[in-house]
Amino acid sequence: MRKNNMRTPEEKAKIIEEYLNGEHGLHYYERKYAIHYQVLHSWYKKYLEDGIDGLKSKTGKKKGGTKGQGARKPKNREEELEKKIMKLEIENARLKKAI
Repeated sequence: MRKNNMRTPEEKAKIIEEYLNGEHGLHYYERKYAIHYQVLHSWYKKYLEDGIDGLKSKTGKKKGGTKGQGARKPKNREEELEKKIMKLEIENARLKKAI
C-alpha cells in the first residue's frame, strides 16, 4: 500500500459512490485502490453524513495563523529579563562545551 497518497474529495466520492452502486464490499475496494479498509470506512461514514463536503481534508495550513509564535515579544520588563537570562545561559553552556 502507498503511504500518504492525498486524494481530492471528488476522488474519494467517486470511490464511495462506486462502492454504494456496486456489488462488492469495502475490502474489494481496499485492494483495488490500495486504501486501508478503515480509511474507506471513515470516508463512507463522512460521505453519508455530510456528502462530498465531509470528505474535504481538515489538515494543512490554517488561514490567519500566528507565524513565529515562539518569538513573541515579552509582555513586561520581568519577562524581558527572563528571556535575556535564558539566552545568556544557553550561550554560556555552548561556550563551556567548546572549551
